[in-house]
Amino acid sequence: MRVVLTVAPDRLPALRPWFAPERPGPLIFEHVARTGHGRVQVDRWPDPRVVVAALPGNLALRGAPDRLPPDALDGAAGFVEAPPDWLPALRAADPAAGVWNRLVAVLPAGVAVRAPDVRLLTPADAPAFAALDADSAWIAETWGGVPGLLAAGVARGVVVEGRVAALAVPFYVGGTYEDIGVVTEPAHRRRGLSTACAAALVADIRARGHVPTWTTSPDNTGSLAVAARLGFVHDRDDVLYALRTRVPVSY
Repeated sequence: MRVVLTVAPDRLPALRPWFAPERPGPLIFEHVARTGHGRVQVDRWPDPRVVVAALPGNLALRGAPDRLPPDALDGAAGFVEAPPDWLPALRAADPAAGVWNRLVAVLPAGVAVRAPDVRLLTPADAPAFAALDADSAWIAETWGGVPGLLAAGVARGVVVEGRVAALAVPFYVGGTYEDIGVVTEPAHRRRGLSTACAAALVADIRARGHVPTWTTSPDNTGSLAVAARLGFVHDRDDVLYALRTRVPVSY
């Protein structure tokens, strides 16, 4: 993907108004700005007309779609958070670009969540990720992969016989909200591990003064059930656009 200029980290605060107000859900720009993972690109500096925030497999687009350089999305693939007027530009880059329906929920401050004894994972746990199911690998992508995730010290997880059984991470970190991502390996499902990991992470997020949020698909009954058990409430319905990427289907 090429949008001419990559913005230096110290200039990112100047672009924050493009993504304001911060709201629950995908916080791609804020995650890049606050963690140093990913990149932000513009068509020109100063006075950009297009801003693209990118994490592996995740993009956020703002500005005037007709100012997007013709080759800007060449080779880009993943889920795109953008206003609806960006869809024609996405379909010009990928005629098969699809729409992924999303449900965004927030945990109210008054909802008490008991934090179970689920430990914080550290770099010493890296070997436990070696056999992580391919369908679960996405959990570390916004942190630059497993080493970055473990170095950040933000993942709560359960390790069974030297292998990760379940973990919860702040998939996106913003200034107000943190959006939770959770995975449980197939052999360990239906044991309450996702709920336990997420509950422990909720305590961490609240300790940082942030609000926990939950984003999932309307057809993902397992994820919806975990969110309901923890007390998350519906905030809004939303969509992501799938660029050169299959829209996931939950069973």
